[in-house]
Amino acid sequence: MGPETKLYKKLRKVCNDISWIRIENLSSLGTPDLLGCNNSGTFFTVELKVTKSNKVRFSPHQIAFHKKHPKNTFILVEALGPRSSKLSQFFLIPGSRISELVACGLRPKLDACSLKLEACSLKFQNLN
Repeated sequence: MGPETKLYKKLRKVCNDISWIRIENLSSLGTPDLLGCNNSGTFFTVELKVTKSNKVRFSPHQIAFHKKHPKNTFILVEALGPRSSKLSQFFLIPGSRISELVACGLRPKLDACSLKLEACSLKFQNLN
């Protein structure tokens, strides 16, 4: 099982009020990994990334997707290794900030909107 699959299982366990569809799409490059729908009927996408450093790698197609679709798109990054801690190993970044994430990587000034999976769940539930 790959690291992004493990991350998806962790997210699904915590965000059990969200209806998730795992997208496996080879025909439309750059499409995010997950389509979610909250109890209000709001749809959103999540790109899953796992990294062992501050750098987060994206394909040009993934970058283009988030630039073209900046609303209700997110990037969930799990930081492993020396950077991770029990309090701050998950970062939820709006898709509209992908250029900054690519250029600067994970850093304190990036102001990720959530640092725990439980906070990510609340963020997703409150989307409208």
